Amino acid sequence: MLRRVPRPDELVVEPAFLDVALPLSARARPDGAGVLPRGSRTRVTGELLRFFVHWRQRSADTDLDLSCLLLDRDFADAEHVSWTRLRGGGFVHSGDLTEAPDGATEFVDVRLSGIRRDVVVPEVHVYSGEGFDQVAEGFFGFMTRDVAQAGLPFEPATVRMRSDLAGSGRVSVPLAFLRGDDGWEAIWLHLNLRGRSSFNTVEGHRVTTTTLVRDIAARRYLTVRHLVDLLQADGVKVHHSVPRDAGPVTYLGFGAPENLPQGSRVVTPQNLLDLVPA
Repeated sequence: MLRRVPRPDELVVEPAFLDVALPLSARARPDGAGVLPRGSRTRVTGELLRFFVHWRQRSADTDLDLSCLLLDRDFADAEHVSWTRLRGGGFVHSGDLTEAPDGATEFVDVRLSGIRRDVVVPEVHVYSGEGFDQVAEGFFGFMTRDVAQAGLPFEPATVRMRSDLAGSGRVSVPLAFLRGDDGWEAIWLHLNLRGRSSFNTVEGHRVTTTTLVRDIAARRYLTVRHLVDLLQADGVKVHHSVPRDAGPVTYLGFGAPENLPQGSRVVTPQNLLDLVPA
């Protein structure tokens, strides 16, 4: 890997970027905003997670269902939130919409301090009609909010991730949220499951989803942290902020700061695939 990576004189890395997984192909990160490669982990702040799915059917009545699977830290003792169970301890569903000629949106709110489970897995199911590759538009995302925060159901400033729904499968599992000793983190999954041709539900795919999420959570992915450790051991100077009076640096982060020296190289999630040349 060291032979393949251009060796910078100085490297600046955002600490939160260290647990981003290095993509092995362009398919590892679907299109969208704030989307990271499979296996990446990011800290989650805020008291409330608000998931949303939006779709607009093309020619046939289409029912997409937003649901959540809730598991304990051993990935067992499951409960769920969906159109069959709209309310429970710490969560609420906005209600079931069964067609979308002009567009439709469903929401699920999960109050992280109010749920008894340690794993939250949002899912999108094709219950009937057009698939993810057939609808005129379709996307999933999540927001982080405070419980007392007022405002419209969809506030762009609180959106942390939005990804297009795609693929020939009928069940999408974009990411999961895991409770640790020091708070919550998101782990990126990008799972597109075949499912049934119709009538897919979170209850019907519980075993498959649980197994896949558990395996991805346990797997050790190649991350930016591993690459940075290799470069630092090879003599590269590593900083977590841009040094004063520095020359050109290689910057790894979610976005470039304004004070980068001229001639610096910037690597963000959008061009992370280029970090390790083939």
